Amino acid sequence: MRLRFGMTLCILMMFGIPVLAAAMALPRHNPVPGGVAVVPLEAEASYAEKLGPPAVRYDGRIIMVVHNRDQWVAVVGIPLDTPAGDKTLQVQLASGAERQQTFTVRGKHYREEWLTVKNKRMVHPNQKDRERIDKERGRIANALAHWTAEVVVEEAFLVPVDGRFTSPFGLRRFFNRQPRRPHSGLDIAAPIGTPVRAPAPGRVVETGHFFFNGKTVFLEHGQGLVTMYCHLERIDVEIGQQVNRGELLGTVGMTGRVTGPHLHWSVSLNRTMVDPLLFLPVDKVAGVPDGKAAATTKGKGPVPHVNVEKDGL
Repeated sequence: MRLRFGMTLCILMMFGIPVLAAAMALPRHNPVPGGVAVVPLEAEASYAEKLGPPAVRYDGRIIMVVHNRDQWVAVVGIPLDTPAGDKTLQVQLASGAERQQTFTVRGKHYREEWLTVKNKRMVHPNQKDRERIDKERGRIANALAHWTAEVVVEEAFLVPVDGRFTSPFGLRRFFNRQPRRPHSGLDIAAPIGTPVRAPAPGRVVETGHFFFNGKTVFLEHGQGLVTMYCHLERIDVEIGQQVNRGELLGTVGMTGRVTGPHLHWSVSLNRTMVDPLLFLPVDKVAGVPDGKAAATTKGKGPVPHVNVEKDGL
């Protein structure tokens, strides 16, 4: 079942038409750095305040709000560098009244991953590469910043490719012993040419061949939820194209900074990279290692001081 939230929902509620409870498969609540907080918003004080969704901000960024089980719910992406503790949401009700609501972020320690990349330019780009990377950074940021008021939600995300889950989200990464940004997605190993499919309905907002990411597709699913598919061999969609759940996006490749053929899959929520596993059905992730116990972790070294805005996956 697919429901579209936005103006249609507001009209239904205005005329007293019931909205289905539990109509949306929310990501799993895991309020840790790199996780997602699913925060039920406190009950409205009057019928007037139920005419539309509250506007919610966290750390200055607008937050996804959906209707679930007869209440409004904020779905918050938590940055990887967030310290543990109580956090505050700024909530503006449909009536214009404002209030604050808190949720608690738990601490989480992510393990290290040490990788060797044969192409030294992928670790130490030259000046020409740097100029290219600077231009690409803006395109990537713009793609991840896409926002539409309507969100189209499926029962659950599909796994975008048939393969083996390898490097999980959040690993503190070293390339050729050089510290780089934490791993911003989930790697799924598969042979070159394996189909990559949309896990949910969406709109293609960017495609291209990027220095680090290789051939990449960005899908926007509404209210700041954007997914990214990197290192493709082939791209089979165009910017502006609407895609359905399960529709072909491209094929697995080895483009960009890679050590083997795989799909790097990222999920961005309110311009924050979060763990893709939280958006998959529980039966699809049972036994999958997370960043706390990664099978690919090896070696020892200093804990890096990592700027999460640095280039690379």
